[in-house]
Amino acid sequence: MAERITRREALLGLAGAGLLLSSYAWKDMQKGMNTRPIPSSGEQLPLVGLGTWIQFDVGNDSTERQPLTEVLNLMVQQGGKLIDTSPMYGRAEEVIGDLTSASAVREKLFYATKVWTTGEAAGIRQMDESMRKMQRKTMDLIQVHNLTDWKTHLRTLQRWKAEGKVRYTGITHYTESAHAQLEQILKTEAIDFVQFNYSIRVRNAERSLLRAAQDKGVAVIINEPFEKGSLFSLTKGKALPAWAADYDIQSWAQLFLKYILSHPAVTCAIPGTSSPRHVVDNMLAGHGALPDEKGREKMVALIGSL
Repeated sequence: MAERITRREALLGLAGAGLLLSSYAWKDMQKGMNTRPIPSSGEQLPLVGLGTWIQFDVGNDSTERQPLTEVLNLMVQQGGKLIDTSPMYGRAEEVIGDLTSASAVREKLFYATKVWTTGEAAGIRQMDESMRKMQRKTMDLIQVHNLTDWKTHLRTLQRWKAEGKVRYTGITHYTESAHAQLEQILKTEAIDFVQFNYSIRVRNAERSLLRAAQDKGVAVIINEPFEKGSLFSLTKGKALPAWAADYDIQSWAQLFLKYILSHPAVTCAIPGTSSPRHVVDNMLAGHGALPDEKGREKMVALIGSL
Protein backbone atom coordinates (compact mmCIF):
# COMPACT_ATOMS: atom_id res chain seq x y z
CA MET A 1 0.00 0.00 0.00
CA ALA A 2 2.89 2.39 0.69
CA GLU A 3 3.98 2.20 -2.94
CA ARG A 4 0.52 3.18 -4.15
CA ILE A 5 0.38 6.21 -1.84
CA THR A 6 3.79 7.57 -2.74
CA ARG A 7 3.19 7.04 -6.46
CA ARG A 8 -0.10 8.93 -6.17
CA GLU A 9 1.70 11.77 -4.46
CA ALA A 10 4.42 11.73 -7.08
CA LEU A 11 1.84 12.08 -9.86
CA LEU A 12 -0.29 14.66 -8.04
CA GLY A 13 -1.82 17.19 -10.40
CA LEU A 14 -2.38 14.81 -13.30
CA ALA A 15 -6.07 14.56 -14.05
CA GLY A 16 -5.81 11.13 -15.65
CA ALA A 17 -3.58 8.62 -17.31
CA GLY A 18 -3.84 10.33 -20.66
CA LEU A 19 -2.16 13.45 -19.27
CA LEU A 20 1.03 11.43 -18.80
CA LEU A 21 1.48 11.37 -22.55
CA SER A 22 3.60 14.15 -23.95
CA SER A 23 3.65 14.77 -27.69
CA TYR A 24 6.86 12.74 -27.96
CA ALA A 25 5.32 9.85 -26.00
CA TRP A 26 2.16 9.74 -28.06
CA LYS A 27 4.14 9.57 -31.30
CA ASP A 28 6.58 7.04 -29.90
CA MET A 29 3.86 4.75 -28.59
CA GLN A 30 2.56 4.35 -32.11
CA LYS A 31 5.83 2.53 -32.85
CA GLY A 32 5.27 0.04 -30.04
CA MET A 33 7.25 -0.67 -26.90
CA ASN A 34 10.93 -1.51 -27.23
CA THR A 35 11.62 -5.23 -26.98
CA ARG A 36 14.52 -7.59 -26.38
CA PRO A 37 14.84 -11.21 -27.48
CA ILE A 38 14.55 -14.16 -25.14
CA PRO A 39 18.01 -15.65 -25.81
CA SER A 40 16.94 -19.30 -25.86
CA SER A 41 14.33 -18.75 -28.57
CA GLY A 42 14.69 -15.31 -30.14
CA GLU A 43 11.08 -14.46 -29.22
CA GLN A 44 10.76 -10.71 -28.62
CA LEU A 45 9.54 -9.60 -25.19
CA PRO A 46 8.50 -6.01 -24.35
CA LEU A 47 10.81 -4.32 -21.83
CA VAL A 48 8.18 -3.57 -19.16
CA GLY A 49 5.76 -6.07 -17.68
CA LEU A 50 3.66 -6.29 -14.52
CA GLY A 51 4.22 -7.76 -11.09
CA THR A 52 1.22 -8.89 -9.03
CA TRP A 53 2.45 -9.35 -5.45
CA ILE A 54 -0.07 -7.74 -3.03
CA GLN A 55 -1.84 -5.71 -5.74
CA PHE A 56 -3.68 -8.66 -7.33
CA ASP A 57 -4.45 -10.46 -4.06
CA VAL A 58 -8.06 -9.24 -3.89
CA GLY A 59 -11.48 -10.76 -3.39
CA ASN A 60 -14.51 -10.98 -5.68
CA ASP A 61 -15.72 -7.43 -5.10
CA SER A 62 -16.04 -5.60 -8.42
CA THR A 63 -14.75 -2.37 -6.86
CA GLU A 64 -11.46 -4.15 -6.15
CA ARG A 65 -11.25 -5.98 -9.45
CA GLN A 66 -12.31 -3.26 -11.88
CA PRO A 67 -9.08 -1.23 -11.57
CA LEU A 68 -7.09 -4.42 -12.18
CA THR A 69 -9.03 -5.10 -15.37
CA GLU A 70 -8.17 -1.59 -16.49
CA VAL A 71 -4.52 -2.11 -15.56
CA LEU A 72 -4.33 -5.22 -17.75
CA ASN A 73 -6.04 -3.48 -20.67
CA LEU A 74 -3.80 -0.42 -20.43
CA MET A 75 -0.67 -2.52 -20.14
CA VAL A 76 -1.49 -4.32 -23.39
CA GLN A 77 -2.63 -1.15 -25.15
CA GLN A 78 0.71 0.45 -24.36
CA GLY A 79 2.81 -2.50 -25.41
CA GLY A 80 3.31 -4.53 -22.24
CA LYS A 81 2.95 -8.31 -22.25
CA LEU A 82 4.53 -10.21 -19.34
CA ILE A 83 2.47 -10.66 -16.17
CA ASP A 84 4.31 -12.34 -13.29
CA THR A 85 2.64 -14.05 -10.34
CA SER A 86 3.04 -16.94 -7.87
CA PRO A 87 1.01 -19.25 -5.64
CA MET A 88 2.69 -17.32 -2.82
CA TYR A 89 0.73 -14.20 -3.81
CA GLY A 90 -2.58 -15.12 -2.19
CA ARG A 91 -5.42 -15.07 -4.74
CA ALA A 92 -3.41 -13.39 -7.49
CA GLU A 93 -3.33 -16.41 -9.82
CA GLU A 94 -7.08 -16.91 -9.52
CA VAL A 95 -7.75 -13.20 -10.07
CA ILE A 96 -5.59 -13.18 -13.20
CA GLY A 97 -7.43 -16.21 -14.52
CA ASP A 98 -10.84 -14.67 -13.86
CA LEU A 99 -9.97 -11.26 -15.31
CA THR A 100 -8.44 -12.65 -18.49
CA SER A 101 -10.82 -15.55 -19.13
CA ALA A 102 -13.26 -13.50 -21.19
CA SER A 103 -10.99 -10.59 -22.01
CA ALA A 104 -9.75 -9.40 -25.38
CA VAL A 105 -6.23 -9.32 -23.94
CA ARG A 106 -6.27 -13.00 -22.93
CA GLU A 107 -4.02 -14.25 -25.74
CA LYS A 108 -1.89 -11.10 -25.85
CA LEU A 109 -0.24 -11.70 -22.48
CA PHE A 110 2.88 -13.65 -21.55
CA TYR A 111 1.91 -15.62 -18.43
CA ALA A 112 4.59 -16.29 -15.82
CA THR A 113 4.06 -18.01 -12.48
CA LYS A 114 6.16 -20.00 -10.03
CA VAL A 115 6.41 -23.20 -8.03
CA TRP A 116 6.88 -22.66 -4.30
CA THR A 117 6.89 -25.90 -2.34
CA THR A 118 9.09 -28.92 -1.63
CA GLY A 119 8.98 -32.37 -3.18
CA GLU A 120 8.28 -33.53 -6.72
CA ALA A 121 4.68 -34.59 -6.18
CA ALA A 122 3.81 -31.43 -4.25
CA GLY A 123 5.41 -29.33 -6.99
CA ILE A 124 3.41 -31.05 -9.71
CA ARG A 125 0.18 -30.59 -7.75
CA GLN A 126 0.92 -26.93 -7.18
CA MET A 127 1.77 -26.26 -10.82
CA ASP A 128 -1.35 -28.08 -11.96
CA GLU A 129 -3.35 -25.94 -9.56
CA SER A 130 -1.71 -22.79 -10.95
CA MET A 131 -2.77 -23.86 -14.44
CA ARG A 132 -6.33 -24.35 -13.21
CA LYS A 133 -6.49 -21.03 -11.36
CA MET A 134 -5.02 -19.07 -14.25
CA GLN A 135 -7.22 -20.99 -16.71
CA ARG A 136 -4.29 -21.95 -18.91
CA LYS A 137 -3.67 -25.20 -20.80
CA THR A 138 -0.03 -24.19 -21.18
CA MET A 139 2.06 -21.67 -19.25
CA ASP A 140 4.56 -19.38 -20.92
CA LEU A 141 6.99 -19.46 -17.99
CA ILE A 142 7.18 -21.32 -14.68
CA GLN A 143 9.97 -20.35 -12.31
CA VAL A 144 11.25 -21.95 -9.12
CA HIS A 145 10.28 -19.37 -6.52
CA ASN A 146 13.15 -18.25 -4.26
CA LEU A 147 15.09 -21.39 -5.21
CA THR A 148 12.83 -23.58 -3.08
CA ASP A 149 13.82 -27.22 -3.80
CA TRP A 150 15.13 -25.97 -7.12
CA LYS A 151 16.86 -29.16 -8.28
CA THR A 152 13.65 -31.18 -7.95
CA HIS A 153 11.43 -28.63 -9.66
CA LEU A 154 13.84 -27.92 -12.50
CA ARG A 155 13.77 -31.62 -13.39
CA THR A 156 9.97 -31.51 -13.53
CA LEU A 157 9.98 -28.28 -15.51
CA GLN A 158 12.40 -29.64 -18.09
CA ARG A 159 10.06 -32.60 -18.56
CA TRP A 160 7.04 -30.31 -18.83
CA LYS A 161 8.85 -28.19 -21.38
CA ALA A 162 9.57 -31.26 -23.50
CA GLU A 163 5.88 -32.21 -23.23
CA GLY A 164 4.73 -28.71 -24.23
CA LYS A 165 3.03 -27.86 -20.92
CA VAL A 166 5.40 -24.95 -20.30
CA ARG A 167 7.30 -22.91 -22.87
CA TYR A 168 10.13 -21.59 -20.67
CA THR A 169 11.73 -22.46 -17.33
CA GLY A 170 13.38 -20.24 -14.75
CA ILE A 171 14.59 -19.54 -11.21
CA THR A 172 13.97 -16.52 -8.97
CA HIS A 173 14.97 -14.70 -5.83
CA TYR A 174 14.47 -11.23 -4.42
CA THR A 175 17.53 -10.67 -2.19
CA GLU A 176 21.15 -9.78 -2.95
CA SER A 177 22.33 -12.61 -0.71
CA ALA A 178 21.00 -15.11 -3.28
CA HIS A 179 22.78 -13.60 -6.29
CA ALA A 180 25.84 -15.84 -6.05
CA GLN A 181 23.69 -18.97 -5.98
CA LEU A 182 21.56 -17.76 -8.87
CA GLU A 183 24.71 -17.14 -10.88
CA GLN A 184 26.08 -20.59 -10.17
CA ILE A 185 22.81 -22.25 -11.19
CA LEU A 186 22.45 -20.36 -14.46
CA LYS A 187 26.03 -21.33 -15.31
CA THR A 188 25.43 -25.03 -14.75
CA GLU A 189 21.75 -25.68 -15.51
CA ALA A 190 19.68 -25.41 -18.69
CA ILE A 191 17.24 -22.60 -17.84
CA ASP A 192 15.61 -19.92 -19.96
CA PHE A 193 15.01 -17.16 -17.38
CA VAL A 194 16.47 -15.86 -14.15
CA GLN A 195 14.61 -13.31 -12.02
CA PHE A 196 16.19 -11.18 -9.30
CA ASN A 197 16.21 -7.76 -7.62
CA TYR A 198 18.04 -4.82 -9.15
CA SER A 199 17.51 -1.07 -8.91
CA ILE A 200 19.32 2.22 -9.24
CA ARG A 201 20.50 2.00 -5.60
CA VAL A 202 20.67 -1.78 -5.21
CA ARG A 203 23.26 -2.61 -7.85
CA ASN A 204 24.90 -5.78 -6.59
CA ALA A 205 23.72 -7.59 -9.75
CA GLU A 206 26.09 -5.41 -11.77
CA ARG A 207 29.11 -7.08 -10.18
CA SER A 208 28.75 -10.32 -12.11
CA LEU A 209 25.20 -11.74 -12.18
CA LEU A 210 23.95 -9.64 -15.08
CA ARG A 211 27.04 -10.36 -17.15
CA ALA A 212 26.81 -14.09 -16.35
CA ALA A 213 23.20 -14.21 -17.55
CA GLN A 214 24.15 -12.40 -20.74
CA ASP A 215 27.11 -14.70 -21.35
CA LYS A 216 25.03 -17.84 -20.79
CA GLY A 217 22.11 -16.67 -22.92
CA VAL A 218 19.59 -16.52 -20.07
CA ALA A 219 16.77 -13.95 -20.13
CA VAL A 220 16.60 -11.61 -17.12
CA ILE A 221 13.46 -10.42 -15.32
CA ILE A 222 13.98 -7.69 -12.72
CA ASN A 223 11.88 -7.50 -9.56
CA GLU A 224 11.89 -4.81 -6.84
CA PRO A 225 12.70 -2.01 -9.34
CA PHE A 226 11.32 0.62 -6.96
CA GLU A 227 12.71 -0.97 -3.76
CA LYS A 228 9.20 -1.53 -2.37
CA GLY A 229 8.38 2.10 -3.12
CA SER A 230 11.18 3.62 -1.02
CA LEU A 231 12.69 5.33 -4.06
CA PHE A 232 9.59 7.53 -4.35
CA SER A 233 9.98 8.69 -0.76
CA LEU A 234 13.52 9.73 -1.66
CA THR A 235 12.40 11.84 -4.63
CA LYS A 236 9.13 13.20 -3.23
CA GLY A 237 8.75 16.89 -4.01
CA LYS A 238 11.87 17.00 -6.17
CA ALA A 239 11.89 17.97 -9.82
CA LEU A 240 13.50 15.91 -12.53
CA PRO A 241 16.72 17.36 -13.95
CA ALA A 242 16.47 18.98 -17.37
CA TRP A 243 18.71 16.32 -18.91
CA ALA A 244 16.11 13.62 -18.17
CA ALA A 245 14.33 14.75 -21.35
CA ASP A 246 17.34 13.54 -23.36
CA TYR A 247 16.20 10.02 -22.50
CA ASP A 248 12.46 10.65 -22.94
CA ILE A 249 11.94 10.54 -19.16
CA GLN A 250 8.83 12.26 -17.82
CA SER A 251 8.66 10.94 -14.25
CA TRP A 252 10.81 9.51 -11.49
CA ALA A 253 9.31 6.06 -12.12
CA GLN A 254 10.52 6.21 -15.69
CA LEU A 255 13.99 7.31 -14.58
CA PHE A 256 14.23 4.38 -12.14
CA LEU A 257 13.02 1.91 -14.77
CA LYS A 258 15.11 3.28 -17.64
CA TYR A 259 18.24 2.90 -15.56
CA ILE A 260 17.44 -0.81 -15.19
CA LEU A 261 16.29 -1.32 -18.77
CA SER A 262 19.38 0.33 -20.21
CA HIS A 263 21.51 -2.59 -19.03
CA PRO A 264 21.82 -4.85 -22.10
CA ALA A 265 21.39 -8.05 -20.06
CA VAL A 266 17.92 -7.05 -18.81
CA THR A 267 15.03 -8.52 -20.78
CA CYS A 268 12.07 -7.18 -18.78
CA ALA A 269 11.31 -5.34 -15.54
CA ILE A 270 8.10 -6.06 -13.64
CA PRO A 271 6.97 -3.15 -11.44
CA GLY A 272 3.80 -4.03 -9.58
CA THR A 273 0.77 -1.77 -9.45
CA SER A 274 -3.00 -1.84 -9.17
CA SER A 275 -3.34 1.72 -10.45
CA PRO A 276 -4.30 2.43 -14.08
CA ARG A 277 -2.45 5.74 -13.89
CA HIS A 278 0.74 4.13 -12.62
CA VAL A 279 0.71 1.36 -15.19
CA VAL A 280 0.66 4.02 -17.92
CA ASP A 281 3.62 5.73 -16.29
CA ASN A 282 5.52 2.44 -15.97
CA MET A 283 4.86 1.31 -19.53
CA LEU A 284 6.17 4.58 -20.93
CA ALA A 285 9.60 3.61 -19.60
CA GLY A 286 9.70 0.94 -22.29
CA HIS A 287 9.33 3.56 -25.02
CA GLY A 288 11.76 6.10 -26.39
CA ALA A 289 15.48 6.47 -25.76
CA LEU A 290 17.44 4.58 -23.13
CA PRO A 291 20.44 6.14 -21.39
CA ASP A 292 23.96 5.38 -22.55
CA GLU A 293 26.75 4.74 -20.03
CA LYS A 294 27.21 8.47 -19.42
CA GLY A 295 23.50 8.82 -18.77
CA ARG A 296 23.51 5.88 -16.36
CA GLU A 297 26.36 7.48 -14.42
CA LYS A 298 24.46 10.76 -14.18
CA MET A 299 21.40 8.91 -12.89
CA VAL A 300 23.38 7.15 -10.15
CA ALA A 301 25.07 10.41 -9.13
CA LEU A 302 21.71 12.19 -9.03
CA ILE A 303 20.07 9.61 -6.76
CA GLY A 304 23.18 9.51 -4.58
CA SER A 305 22.92 13.26 -4.04
CA LEU A 306 19.30 13.23 -2.82
